[in-house]
Amino acid sequence: MRKNKLLFISLFAGLFIGTANINAATPKNDEADTYELLNLFGEVMERAKLNYVEEVSDKQLIESAINGMLTSLDPHSSYLDAESFNYMNEQTKGKFGGLGIEVTMDNGLVKVVSPIDDTPAARAGIKAGDYITNINDETVVGMSLNDAVSKMRGKVGEKVKLSIRRVNSKPIELTIKREEIKIQSVKNEIKEDSIVYIRISSFTEEVDKSVTEAITKAKKKLKNDLLGIVIDVRNNPGGLLDQAVDVSDLFLEKGEIVSTRSRNESDTIKFMATEGDIAKGLPIVVIINEGSASASEILAGALQDHHRAIILGEKSFGKGSVQTVIPLRDYGAMRLTTARYYTPSGRSIQAKGIEPDVEVKPAKIEELESYALNISEADLNNALKNDSDVAGNNNKKKGKTAEDLADYQLVRALDLVKALALYSKSDE
Repeated sequence: MRKNKLLFISLFAGLFIGTANINAATPKNDEADTYELLNLFGEVMERAKLNYVEEVSDKQLIESAINGMLTSLDPHSSYLDAESFNYMNEQTKGKFGGLGIEVTMDNGLVKVVSPIDDTPAARAGIKAGDYITNINDETVVGMSLNDAVSKMRGKVGEKVKLSIRRVNSKPIELTIKREEIKIQSVKNEIKEDSIVYIRISSFTEEVDKSVTEAITKAKKKLKNDLLGIVIDVRNNPGGLLDQAVDVSDLFLEKGEIVSTRSRNESDTIKFMATEGDIAKGLPIVVIINEGSASASEILAGALQDHHRAIILGEKSFGKGSVQTVIPLRDYGAMRLTTARYYTPSGRSIQAKGIEPDVEVKPAKIEELESYALNISEADLNNALKNDSDVAGNNNKKKGKTAEDLADYQLVRALDLVKALALYSKSDE
């Protein structure tokens, strides 16, 4: 045991000696303190292994210590064991098992960043901003984020019981069956015969290609009747940085998209747009809400700062930090916050989020029944016909469906696109 302890300390001491050689400005007193603290760590580990009420392995103690070190820095840094690392890789490829929610830690509780579209969590009614207090009747207080996520994942078909706290609501108990989560990151359709609606639920691989395909098909189908684009990133927890950059680049001719800045100024990286706007200047409205995070905020911030889109909805989540995943041979990986995101105008997204240009809260729209006669000129006896109405009623625009009316933010976004298109035509 003593030999193992000394070996462990020597390995860590070697790591810190290497760091000290790189950073010559580190005082010698700090080095002495580091050795003392490593001795303290070894002593605590040995006492825990020998005297803890239940048997515990070196691997468990060391991995827990590493995870505790990283999670104490910020909510997004953590240690990923081999299983969690594989799960993360599957998630970015758009396929994984579980309930379908993106979560973070907040004041010792698991906070829902957003449910993923068409998953068990979304169908069960879990919302962005919900707090998960218990998993299978076990409190999450004292758990790490990885532990909580592991308890929600498991065998497909098995059920998980969640206790939910929601602002201005009684506690909610939900029992949800796990499924294999297959994310269709991009969905699109033509709204009101003239506007292409693109829903991006997460920034997984090849999202830019799906968005390009959606716009190309809409332009081919509608030709000169395409009025504009609505991009919906509500409850989109983010994903791959390069995909957020590539999707933003589709609509920008030039300039900065986003920059990442670490504590060393020389490590600043700027991502620049390339020439070419796939939408050819057509109006764009981006819908965001409190569940729009990370890559979603990069897209919204870039298009907002370049005045290329109107941002509509509610203030976004405010995750403006960059995590670097560093593989650790056969021991999984460490996820470390290494930089912050800044929009083209130099705004930090961190803890502030993106403020919408047009604030629109979720609401319900209902068509009111009218008990009036509702008589118009066309209903009067012997009324003159309109001599320019060649096609009769065939040119009547379709009204909004009940499904459209249920999503007030989308209704406002569609109306805004039409208004912007009308305004741009009047300037020609």
